[in-house]
Amino acid sequence: MFRHQGRGRNYAHNLKLASILSCVAGLVNIAGVLAVNTLTTNVTGHFAFFSEQLILLNYKMALIYLLYIAFFLMGASLSGFIVELASKKKSHNAYVVPICIESMILIIVGLLPTFVEIGRSFSTLISFALLFAMGLQNALVTKVSQSVVRTTHLTGLFTDLGIEFSQLFFYREIAEKMKLHKSIFLKLMIISGFFIGGIIGGFVFQYFELKTLLLPAIMLLFALWYDSILLRFYHLKRSLRHDE
Repeated sequence: MFRHQGRGRNYAHNLKLASILSCVAGLVNIAGVLAVNTLTTNVTGHFAFFSEQLILLNYKMALIYLLYIAFFLMGASLSGFIVELASKKKSHNAYVVPICIESMILIIVGLLPTFVEIGRSFSTLISFALLFAMGLQNALVTKVSQSVVRTTHLTGLFTDLGIEFSQLFFYREIAEKMKLHKSIFLKLMIISGFFIGGIIGGFVFQYFELKTLLLPAIMLLFALWYDSILLRFYHLKRSLRHDE
């Protein structure tokens, strides 16, 4: 799911990646909206709010929105740096560190109300942390899937999906149609995962509030465990073949 890159990566890998991490993004997004009234999976709206606050001469809020954008960018940059560094060393575990950092952020933020009272200053810090985590995830998924999968925002997905729906009327060859159908299904899976994550997160938040973030953290750690189990299975399979 994570470790396959380049020619070793196939449609099934991207489908698994899209299903799990889009649901994670949906969960984090709704938790951010309900807990601190902040969209944490993309920065498009924050540019508009930043411009609005500048016009209103509210420079403090303008700076906060600018920092929202900066933290998402820093998360993406760190993730990209880690993956590039690992690729230079020819490591197949480049994804482990960004996923672990993201999981730790979600766990810390999820457990934060247990230790401190969440005031306005902590709300801003929570927004920073979640935007940083989503920047990490988006860059990692984009890098690993070679830009095929993006899990934290839907605007580009709906645009691409609209284009591909229109292409259904023009593609005639079987191979082209199959490729197009697969691409459409992948995008629908990402969108569905994001919506399902948002709906589940909304219900869970009513009872557990910020602890809702423990759910996407568990999903990320499960994804790492699943990948490690598969890796051991394939290594065992190869060793048995060599023994024969």
